[in-house]
Amino acid sequence: MRTPAGKECHFYYQDFHRGNSTQECRLIAQNQLSPAWKPEDCFSCPVPGILLANSSPYLVLEATVKKGFLGLNRHIEVQASCSRHLIDVPEPHIGCPKCALEKPGLRDLFGEA
Repeated sequence: MRTPAGKECHFYYQDFHRGNSTQECRLIAQNQLSPAWKPEDCFSCPVPGILLANSSPYLVLEATVKKGFLGLNRHIEVQASCSRHLIDVPEPHIGCPKCALEKPGLRDLFGEA
């Protein structure tokens, strides 16, 4: 679904049909420790870019809203892990290094032969 920032994200949900006024980020809603999500958070969210760059079915994302100084500089922080190899993924846009080594064309990306 298209976010308020104009990007496609399958974690975003909205319903304005027949008088409803629902907007939510289902990824942030899964994190009970995160502050409440606001529609303007979509403008600085890296998740749509990650989903566009990496379509691995094993990539698991967790997002948290981080507040800046005096409520300014509010942003989304994303942690990624691989459910296949059970490791943290340091660069979610690239994906799991172990999954990449299993694919012949992606070995060069991580500098291994």
